[in-house]
Amino acid sequence: MAKAKRQTAGPLERQARAALTEAARASARLAKTNHTAVAAAAEALLACFENGGTVYFCGNGGSAADSQHLAAEFAGRYLVDRPGLPAVALTTNTSAVTAIGNDYGYADVFARQLEGLGSPGDVLVAITTSGGSESVRRAVRAAHSLGMTTIGMTGAKGGEFAAMCDIAMVTPHDSTPHIQEGHITMGHAFCLLVERALFGDGAKVAAGRGATRRRRTSGPRARSARR
Repeated sequence: MAKAKRQTAGPLERQARAALTEAARASARLAKTNHTAVAAAAEALLACFENGGTVYFCGNGGSAADSQHLAAEFAGRYLVDRPGLPAVALTTNTSAVTAIGNDYGYADVFARQLEGLGSPGDVLVAITTSGGSESVRRAVRAAHSLGMTTIGMTGAKGGEFAAMCDIAMVTPHDSTPHIQEGHITMGHAFCLLVERALFGDGAKVAAGRGATRRRRTSGPRARSARR
């Protein structure tokens, strides 16, 4: 029986090695194609946090999971103990998502939430592997109308979506799993850059760079005061 297990493990091990090698190859390409975009995203996120803004994330399916993952890295912590940063995944309020989806249509589930929550100076990180998700595209348009900065994350076929965003991180691959791997890799990179810039190694968190300041009350009243 043990011998049979070893025999069946051979081809699976080869396939596992091939899968991991391809994933590593795809990730390695990110350093060449996206280092400038990741740095630009980090700068936009830093400016938002330092001015008391909020970062919002949205996406569907695996991209919804990535939205929640990356929002948690800011709201909780990435590597160092420090104050939480204001980051919200628009995918998590099931009452809002289902009510908006039922009353207005699923394509508005993120845009409608932003209408009530977003303010000038906030940031939207919009994630769609294909670039074709209408709910995410509408969220980008809503964010622009509110004076927010938009950061897009997509794949090789998402050029039109990338052009809609102020900053775009494009995983140069057509395979959805590899695109998702690229997104979380780049997301972790900008989390690292932001946390390091704001808090260093965590030893001087109290000094910070003003990241825990809270801005004016957000929402329609704040926006109308700026008109």
